[in-house]
Amino acid sequence: MIVRQFLHWVRTASAGERAEATSALARAFLFSDLGPDDRGAAEGAMIMLLDDASPLVRRALAEVLASSQKAPPAVIQALAADQPEIAVTVIERSPLFIDADLVDLVATGPSAVQSAVARRAPLQCAVAAAIAEVGSAEACLVLIENLDADIAPFSIDRMVERFGHVAAIREALFANCDLPATTRQALVAKLSTTLADFVAAREWMEVDRAHRIAQEACEKATVALAAESPARETRPLIRHLCANGQLTAGLILRALLCGNVALFEEALAELSGLPLARVSAYVHDNRGAGFRAVYDKARLPASTWPAFRAAIEAMRERDHYAEPGGASRLKRRMIERVLTGCEKAEIGQIEPLLTLLRRFATEAAREEARRYCEELVADEMVERFAA
Repeated sequence: MIVRQFLHWVRTASAGERAEATSALARAFLFSDLGPDDRGAAEGAMIMLLDDASPLVRRALAEVLASSQKAPPAVIQALAADQPEIAVTVIERSPLFIDADLVDLVATGPSAVQSAVARRAPLQCAVAAAIAEVGSAEACLVLIENLDADIAPFSIDRMVERFGHVAAIREALFANCDLPATTRQALVAKLSTTLADFVAAREWMEVDRAHRIAQEACEKATVALAAESPARETRPLIRHLCANGQLTAGLILRALLCGNVALFEEALAELSGLPLARVSAYVHDNRGAGFRAVYDKARLPASTWPAFRAAIEAMRERDHYAEPGGASRLKRRMIERVLTGCEKAEIGQIEPLLTLLRRFATEAAREEARRYCEELVADEMVERFAA
């Protein structure tokens, strides 16, 4: 009887009044002790209200029913298909959706709907994978920031592949301390490419030079990343670099000149197909026997052989390990030793190598000077506080 009176009344009531009454009806359905007939009539009335011309009415219905397990499934499904401003309320909060429903919403819905799915807590791995695959950049950012989302590593890699050029997504991913080295390196590569394209598009620098500088910066960051990552991540990182064509002779030489022997040996083992222990034995053999064979098997350029040979000889002299900077910074004395050794070779064949080594030497000198000045300032501050 009450529902019948309600249906007559809503025909003449204003939109605001209808919204208030709809909210009361929905709360009564959820929380009042209605009999079977009244409950059925109330559900029918709510279904009828889905056709109300005013979004205020449908929004009132969504806000009351969204979080309830007792909400009529037909009403929830219909509200999820409503305009985004109404749909997101139930999509984000309703416990009635199964993963298949959510995946379908991601596949067919606009960015606002995809973001509502990404905000759900908890969010299952399959749904997160769907967002990573077809979701908008906004939805992927919401997903990354959702601490209750179960995101598989391949889904993170997919988001990096699709939106690694978006600054907000890069920053959100970099904030994740558990991100593997391979994914971090992919983000670094995306950033370097984006910056090079940006600079070249504005004609601030020639295209070739911009991309060369960006590549060298990426290689520098990659070596530093490898030095800071657990040893178990070195080989996956090497394979990732191989797959993306980034494991160049320049990067491998930089690793060696930084004293990152682990990265150097892993790279040789991956490229040559030899066991790591065997490669390591050849690298550390003071007689030098076998290393050239490993080098050739790895198919590294013949023109860079003099630099690698000189670097290996320098590496075996323990005093070079005393240079500061750990395994992420170029060692100035080691580079100077390699430059001296390479300058005796045929200039026509290794001129590009000498150019690269001179850039390494300049970078190492600048880092050394910067570190020295920082230490001077720090010592002065200590003396001031001690006085």
